[in-house]
Amino acid sequence: MKLLYTIILGLLPLALAAQSLKSVIVTFPKGTPARVIDQAKDSLVASGGVITHEYLRLSQSMALINPRTNVLSSGFAAEAPATALETISTQSEEYKPIIEEDQVVSANGN
Repeated sequence: MKLLYTIILGLLPLALAAQSLKSVIVTFPKGTPARVIDQAKDSLVASGGVITHEYLRLSQSMALINPRTNVLSSGFAAEAPATALETISTQSEEYKPIIEEDQVVSANGN
C-alpha cells in the first residue's frame, strides 16, 4: 500500500504540470473572418482553456469620425494549456494568430 501512495505522489506533479494553464493574449490580423476566431476559441475551450476577455474591432463609424483611428484586430485573453495554444497557432495558414504571454506592464519600469 505504501508503494501505491509513493507512486501516486511521485506522478502527481507530472499530472499537474501537464494541465498547467498559461495566461495569454491572442490577436488576429486585420480582416480575419469571425469564423476563424470562433474556431480558435472553440478549440481552446475544448482543450480545457478558459476565455477571460474578448477584444473586438472598432466599428467603421468610429474610423469615419476620427480618420486617424486604427481599426483594431480582434482577439481574446485566455488561460489555456500549451497544447491548445499550439493547436490554434496552426489552424489557419492565412490568418495566423499572435499569441503573447499576458503580463503586467508598467509605465515606470517597475
